[in-house]
Amino acid sequence: MTPYPLPLTPHAVDWGEIDDVLLDMDGTLLDRHFDNFFFEEELPRRYAGLHSLTFEDSRDRLMAMYRSVEGELAWTDLHYWTKRVGIDVVAMHKELDHMIGFLPGAEEFLRHLRQLGKRVTIVTNAHEAGVSVKIAKTGLDRHVDRIVNAFEVGYLKMRPEYWPNCQRLLGFDPARSLFMDDDEGCLIAAKQFGVAHLIHSAKSSSQLPPAPLAQFVSVTGFSTLLNGRPAL
Repeated sequence: MTPYPLPLTPHAVDWGEIDDVLLDMDGTLLDRHFDNFFFEEELPRRYAGLHSLTFEDSRDRLMAMYRSVEGELAWTDLHYWTKRVGIDVVAMHKELDHMIGFLPGAEEFLRHLRQLGKRVTIVTNAHEAGVSVKIAKTGLDRHVDRIVNAFEVGYLKMRPEYWPNCQRLLGFDPARSLFMDDDEGCLIAAKQFGVAHLIHSAKSSSQLPPAPLAQFVSVTGFSTLLNGRPAL
């Protein structure tokens, strides 16, 4: 078994060196179990019923569709998927919103950042329609200064073009910014742009084991980011 990278120590983040905290939404603050279930199980189930397919054939078709636009804005565009699969995926998000929730410790971490006086921005690849459903369910917007979806920036976060556009939009100093995400490609793109403080969220779903990365500091929760304070 490959050993986990060393976790972030309680005082590894010098918050005095950070002005802006850029946080991914799904898989970092919110439990990615909702998204995994939605796109890998429930949508294939409904698509199968619509087209008289087996669940396996339906899921294979949808996975191929997802891969065909991976890395492009269409990948997360709920209106695009509504048209492509013939199912109202925004309505499905609202129907299944009981599955949407914070990862353990996320709200305490956001409160801690408020107490530190940091500017906190959610930077998400998610589509505005899905973000609205998740805000309505969780009240995430009350914890942060701003939520920026990829459609405002013009690219997804794993694209190198994203970061200079996002920097122009928000005015953050990469050398004094921290970015946390569960996606390796997004972290790599941010590193290449020069974001100084990078943290990988290794426990993106409550239903899956941690998946740490070797090249980034990987954490399985927020307790190590609270300067030694234990997580609730």
